[in-house]
Amino acid sequence: MASPDPVHAFVPGEPATAAPTGSGVLDGLSFAIKDLFDLAGHVTTYGNPDWARTQPPAAATAPVVLALLEAGGALLGKTKTVELAYGLTGENVWHGTPLNPNAPDRFPGGSSCGSAAAVAAGLVDFALGTDTGGSVRIPASYCGVFGLRPSWGAVALTGAAGLGPSFDTCGWFARDAATMEKVGDVLLPADSAGGALGPVLKVEEAWINADPATAAAMAPAMSALERVAGTALNIRIAPEGLPVVAEHFRCMQAQEAWATLGAWITAHNPKFGPGVGERFAAARDMDPGKAATARAFRRGFKRRMGALLAGGAVLAYPTSPIPAPKLTAGQPEQNTVREITMRVTAIAGLASLCEVSLPAGRVEGAPVGLSLVAAPGRDRALLALAARVSAAMGEVA
Repeated sequence: MASPDPVHAFVPGEPATAAPTGSGVLDGLSFAIKDLFDLAGHVTTYGNPDWARTQPPAAATAPVVLALLEAGGALLGKTKTVELAYGLTGENVWHGTPLNPNAPDRFPGGSSCGSAAAVAAGLVDFALGTDTGGSVRIPASYCGVFGLRPSWGAVALTGAAGLGPSFDTCGWFARDAATMEKVGDVLLPADSAGGALGPVLKVEEAWINADPATAAAMAPAMSALERVAGTALNIRIAPEGLPVVAEHFRCMQAQEAWATLGAWITAHNPKFGPGVGERFAAARDMDPGKAATARAFRRGFKRRMGALLAGGAVLAYPTSPIPAPKLTAGQPEQNTVREITMRVTAIAGLASLCEVSLPAGRVEGAPVGLSLVAAPGRDRALLALAARVSAAMGEVA
C-alpha cells in the first residue's frame, strides 16, 4: 500500500495490492479501489466490521479491477468507505474518517471518501469509487478533484457490493482530466452517439439551490465552459421542484437498499455508526406505495431528460450546493446538508445520466466543483469536454 498514508485514506490492516498483469494506457500509473470491490484472497469489508466478519475472502477479482491491471495500472490498496455505502459525508467510526487533503477541518464526502482523499493527497494517480446517490460526485467536489459518475450500466459492477441496483454506478477520481480520460479509455464502451456536446444549459433550480458563495465561486469555470462550448442558456427542468425530485429518489433508493441488504441486516443485527442505522431503519419501513409512485415518476423524468439531452446538450450546475461541512457538524446539520445535496445529485441518478465534476473554485478555503451532465452513453464526449474546460481554466496537466 501507499506508505505513508497521511490522510488515512486506506483500510487499516494488511494492504490489498496487485501488480499490473499487462501493458497499456495505464502504464506507470497507480490506483486504489473502494473497499466494496472484490480482490481475490481478500475480505471485502464494505466499511463495517460485522460485514467483514460474515464474509469469506473474495474468490475472484472484480472484472473492472482486472481491466485496470491488464491496462498497466498498479493497485496500491483498498480505500475506506462509509458503511455499506449509505452516506454522503465520508464518516466511518470503525476504520476512521479519511482526512480531506484540501480542507482538513471538513469531511471528505461521499461513501467513496477514501478514494477521493487518496487521489487528492497524491497517494495514487486515480481511484475507483461507486456512486448511487452522489458518492463520487460529492467527494470530488469536497476534495477538489475530478470525479465521474458514468451512465448507469456503462461500467460493470460484477464483483462489487451493491446498495441500490438501479442507481449504482462505478466511477473514478483523478487530479487531472487527462488521467480521467485514460481510465475511461479502459473502462467505458464506445459512445453510442458521437460529435461535440452542446449547447450548455444552466439549470436554474440547481443554481438557486446552491449557497450564493458557492454559485459565485463557479464563475471562472463557467466562463471557461462558455469559451469552449458557447454561451449557456438558462433552463428549468423540474416544474415540480427539486425537493420533489429528491424525495422520489430517496424513496426508490431506500426500498432498493433494503431489498439488497435487509436480509443480511436482519440476520446479523450489525452495529452501525451515527446516521447509518437510522437510514436503514427508514429503508426497512419505506411505504411501498411511495416507492411505486417514485418509480412511475422516474419513468416520466427519464423521458423528459432524454428528450432534452438527446441532441448533445449539457447541463451545468454546482456539484454540491455548499462546500464540505466541517467535522464539528452535528447530525442535524449533516442531515440538512444531505437533503439539499440530494436535490441535485438526484437529477443524474433518476435519469441514468453521466455526470463529471471538475474543480471549479473555493469557498472559505474549501473546494467546490462544477458538474457537467450529458445523456446516457455520452461519457467519453463528456470527459473530453471536461478536459477542454479544464485547459481553458489554465490547468497544467
